[in-house]
Amino acid sequence: MRFVNEPGPGYDLTYNDVFMVPRRSDVASRYDVDLSTSDGSGTTIPLVVSNMTAVSGRRMAETVARRGGVAVVPQDIPIPVVAEVISWVKRRHLVFDTAITLEPHQTVSDAMALIPKRAHRAAFVVEEGRVVGVVTEDDCRSVDRFTQVHQVMSVNPLTLPDTVDPRAAFDLLDSARRRVAPVVAADGRLRGVLTRTAALRSTLYEPAVDGQGRLRVAAAVGVNGDVAAKAAALVEAGADVLVVDTAHGHQDRMVEALRAVRKTSPTVPVAAGNVVSEEGVRELVDAGADIVKVGVGPGAMCTTRMMTGVGRPQFSAVLECSATARELGRHVWADGGVRYPRDVALALAAGASSVMIGSWFAGTHESPGDLHVDADGRAYKESFGMASARAVALRTSTDTAFDRARKGLYEEGISSSRMYLERDRPGVEDLIDQICAGVRSACTYAGARSLEELHQNAVIGIQSAAGFHEGRPLPTGW
Repeated sequence: MRFVNEPGPGYDLTYNDVFMVPRRSDVASRYDVDLSTSDGSGTTIPLVVSNMTAVSGRRMAETVARRGGVAVVPQDIPIPVVAEVISWVKRRHLVFDTAITLEPHQTVSDAMALIPKRAHRAAFVVEEGRVVGVVTEDDCRSVDRFTQVHQVMSVNPLTLPDTVDPRAAFDLLDSARRRVAPVVAADGRLRGVLTRTAALRSTLYEPAVDGQGRLRVAAAVGVNGDVAAKAAALVEAGADVLVVDTAHGHQDRMVEALRAVRKTSPTVPVAAGNVVSEEGVRELVDAGADIVKVGVGPGAMCTTRMMTGVGRPQFSAVLECSATARELGRHVWADGGVRYPRDVALALAAGASSVMIGSWFAGTHESPGDLHVDADGRAYKESFGMASARAVALRTSTDTAFDRARKGLYEEGISSSRMYLERDRPGVEDLIDQICAGVRSACTYAGARSLEELHQNAVIGIQSAAGFHEGRPLPTGW
C-alpha cells in the first residue's frame, strides 16, 4: 500500500479520513477475487466475530463458519460450556442450517421465543425425529399463547432430500414458491433446513473447515489465572484458534500469559492483543503470538478514549502494526472501528489479514441476545461492551459482593445499547454478503485478485470531512 501523495500525513488517520484511488485493472468480475486469508486461521473470508458475550455464541459461530469466517467464543464462559459449544458447532452441517424444532404439544409461546433465533423465521414440528409441520410467525399471530403448535402448524411441508445439490434445491423452492424447507434423510429424519438464499450462498462461499472437514471455531482466554491450563483445555476441546485477550495487550501480564500458552505447544494459531504500536507487536510476537490484534478504543461499545484519552486512530494503527508483523513473518487482525464495508476494505488494504467485527453483528438474529421490539415496532437486541459494568458483573460473579461492587465503580464501556436489526439485512449472512460484495469490488478497483494483491496495489488518499460526506448516498432523495 502507498499514499497517493507520499510520504503521507504527519498525523494519524481513521477509516473516515482515507479513500482508495481506483487503478487500471484486469479483474473482470468480483467473483474472480479470492478472499481467503493466509494467517493460519483457515478462514476463506477475512471476517472474525469478536469475543463479545452479546455477539458471539453457538448460532453465530455456526453461521459465520459456514460462510468462511470464524467466531471467537468469549473468555467469560466456563471452559466446560465452551467445550460443549465447540463440539456443537463442529457437528453442524456444512450446507444445511440447524433447524429450530418443536414438539407438537409445545405452545405458541415456546415457538415465539425460538423463531427469532433464526433469520428464516420458521420452526419445524417433529415427532420421533420426523417433520410433521412448520410454524411461522404469521401462524402465531392473534393466537392464544398457550395454544399448542400442532393446532396452528402448516402440515405436509415441502421437504428436500439431504442428497440435494444447492442449484436443485433452489429450483425446487422457487418452483414451489417456498422460502424455506426442511432437509430430511432417507429415513425421513430431519437433517437441517435450507432457504433459497442459503442455496445461492452455498455456491458463493466456501466454509471454513478444519482438517477433518468440520466447521472452525475459535476461543478466547484472558490473562488472569492459570492461562496455560485454560488454553490447553480449549485446544483439547477442539478450538481452531486461541485468542489471548485483554484490553491493554502491551503489558507484562500479557507477555507472561502468552509465554505460558506457548510452552503448552499449542497445535493451533495463537492470537493476542490488543496493541496499537510497532513496539507492542514486536513484544507479543516475541512472546509467541502468531496473530496480533490491533485496536484500542475504536469499538462502538468502547468508551476508553473518552474516559482515558488512550488509543489511536485505527487506520494508522493497522498500517503500522501490520507492517511490523509482516517484517516478522506474522499477521494482524484489525479489531474494531468498522461501520461500513469500505472500512473493512481499507483495513485489509492497510495490511490486516482479517477484520474483527463486534457490535455491527450484535444486531442480527444470530447473536445470543433476545429479540425485543420498541414502541415504534422496530426490532433490536441489546449489546454491551466487555469492560462495561454489565460485563464486569458477569466476569466477577464468583467474587465477594464487596469486590464486585468495588470493581463495578471503574467500568469502561456501554452497559446497554440497542442494536437495531436492519429491515433488509436482519441476519448476519446478509451483512456478510454486503461486506464481501464491498471488499470484492474494492479489489477489482485496485486490480487485485487476492487480499495480498489488494495490500500491494492499494493507493490511498486523504480526504476532508466534506470529502467523506460527499461519498455518502442520500437515502431519501434531495
